[in-house]
Amino acid sequence: MHERATSVEGVRRTNLGAVLRLVHHEGARSRAVITAETGLNRSTVSDLVATLVGAGLVEERDPDPTRRVGRPSPIVAPSEDVVAIAINPEVDALEVGAVTLGGRVRARTRESVGMAVEDVVAAVARIVDGWRSGALRGCRMVGGGAAVPGLVRASDGVVRLAPHLGWRDEDIASRLAEATGLRFLIGNDASLGARAERLFGAARDHADVIYLNGGASGIGGGLVLHGMAIGGAEGYAGEWGQSRPGILLEADRRTTQGVLEDEVNRGRLLDAVGLPSADDAALARALADATDGEVTGEIHRQRRILSAALANAVNALNPSVIVLGGFLAILHEHDPEGLLDLVRDQALSAPTERLEIRAAALGADRLLIGAAEAAFEPLLSDPLA
Repeated sequence: MHERATSVEGVRRTNLGAVLRLVHHEGARSRAVITAETGLNRSTVSDLVATLVGAGLVEERDPDPTRRVGRPSPIVAPSEDVVAIAINPEVDALEVGAVTLGGRVRARTRESVGMAVEDVVAAVARIVDGWRSGALRGCRMVGGGAAVPGLVRASDGVVRLAPHLGWRDEDIASRLAEATGLRFLIGNDASLGARAERLFGAARDHADVIYLNGGASGIGGGLVLHGMAIGGAEGYAGEWGQSRPGILLEADRRTTQGVLEDEVNRGRLLDAVGLPSADDAALARALADATDGEVTGEIHRQRRILSAALANAVNALNPSVIVLGGFLAILHEHDPEGLLDLVRDQALSAPTERLEIRAAALGADRLLIGAAEAAFEPLLSDPLA
């Protein structure tokens, strides 16, 4: 009897997770729709929703008043008072956000702080404490996630190397947990960005995805095949920026033996428009407003080199969509069809027949949402844990 009770409770917890995950990833929906989408019966769904409401994880709203046929079903929505703390340390700034169930960035701040681990940890602790007594008073913080531009070991979250931050073999999760009282999960920034775009953004309708993120630290990436995130043996897969670029025109080369991120580079774009620093929105505006031939020349040079790298990835992995984030999205938006044509000119024809290239739909939120998704995973797996 004990084993049977344990089994029944395990199934119930699994079903609770399935319902919470559904409304978190797919948005508010009626009990009737949840019943249809989960395959559970109506009374089971009613019990599960009531339990999630009691736990403060979802809320029920009045049904659509325009519905006239049949008995209306209440709308179940993820609670926006349940948040995960998300951080993205970069060489130019530290960004911290609070992301709700449902994937909305409810609060965020961007600060210029020292990039030493102790500086980042102290800043995060100060910001979280301020939110607890201020903007997020009354919210439930379920944990935290960090999107780090570097190699993160999947087994324990240790940052093996984040060269632009100067981090090596750093157990930042333990230090963040001690400073904030929250459990932190650490991941590569681009891999988490890929996860966010797959769940909430430009790749929602695709199962085979290549994602490249262009940030101040360089170019990283994520890979999804058959709907599964691919991390490699230790979690280090996706370092597209460290690949050797194919440069067809010798005049396009800016380094003697540089890797892709040395040639396709955010800093070079900032230099072209004469800005010492800028966020992606300001950089995009500056590039769009530029009339100087040297600026447009730099944009086209970087697009040519980027397209060769993308063509190699298409030949090797046959994605249905490539999603570009950060400054790479800016290069894409300069001429989306032109970039796709450049890739098609250099790749095999068959893998590009249905290929799409899209800018990241989540914009500046992508890495925060991805980091929060890592933090939410334990809750989604077992909402009553």
